[in-house]
Amino acid sequence: MARKSNILVLANRTALSAGLESALRARTESGPACFTLVVPLGRGSAAQEKARTVAAQLAETGIEIRGVSGDTDPLTAVLEAWNPAEYDEIIVSTLPAWKSRWMKTGLPQRIERHTGALVRHFEARETPAAAA
Repeated sequence: MARKSNILVLANRTALSAGLESALRARTESGPACFTLVVPLGRGSAAQEKARTVAAQLAETGIEIRGVSGDTDPLTAVLEAWNPAEYDEIIVSTLPAWKSRWMKTGLPQRIERHTGALVRHFEARETPAAAA
C-alpha cells in the first residue's frame, strides 16, 4: 500500500474553484494524498470558521481535506503552517498570472526558497462570490 502524501494548499479567492478541485483530484491520481488548505484570512474565529467551511465544501466532493486560516500575508501563512516533517509538498492556487498579486510578487518561488519544499503552482479562475 502506498504511503499517503500530506500536502499543504494555499488558496484564497480560488479555494472553491472547479479548477482547484480538479487539480487536487489529479494529484490524488498519482498516489493517495490528504490536504490542508491554508486560507490567509487572519487568525480570528470568523476566519477560522470560513476556512473550515471552505474545506468542508471541498470534502463534500470526496477530497480528504481540512481547512485552517492563517496570517493575512500569504507567505507568512504558509511559513507558520509549514512543517517539513508533516508535509511533503505545497500547492499554491492563484488567479491567472495577469490578474494575480501573488504571481506578480513571485509568491510560489518565494515559498520554495523559504521552505525548500516542492511547490506546485496552479492557476484557477476566481470563485463567484455567491458560491464562496
